[in-house]
Amino acid sequence: MYMLNSQMIHERSAGSVIFNDNDGVTSFLLLQYPAGHWDFPKGHIEKGELPLDTVKREVSEETGLKDIHIFPNFEKKIMYFYRRTAGMVRKEVIFVLSRATTLDVTLSHEHTNYVWLGLDEALNKVTYGNSKHVLKTSSKFLDECHIHRDGLVP
Repeated sequence: MYMLNSQMIHERSAGSVIFNDNDGVTSFLLLQYPAGHWDFPKGHIEKGELPLDTVKREVSEETGLKDIHIFPNFEKKIMYFYRRTAGMVRKEVIFVLSRATTLDVTLSHEHTNYVWLGLDEALNKVTYGNSKHVLKTSSKFLDECHIHRDGLVP
């Protein structure tokens, strides 16, 4: 999970932009973290774990959603830096796009709230610029493929 390299800690995580399209209305799931920011479910890629396995595990642990459909043709990577007591962390997060079959979320202790929102409201709610970009890219992918309008399942 962490590797020390010239005083830089490298961390890899995987997560998902999760949407639901009940009654033809697309909504996206955002989670509120204890620090107050809103983002997508994600977590550390454990040793020997593939990113898609991490996504399934983290989504299940953080939201209780066990039946998600991951779209195989969508992947977006972001990278950012933050400081931890052990030093600077370079974090890479791999995001996939998933459809949830239900709106019923059971939060883990890692989050304080959740919300399903349409694209414009979700873009206003999500905290970080790179997450806004991932959300826009996800929505554009859905629009271009007409996946959410035609009811196609990955």
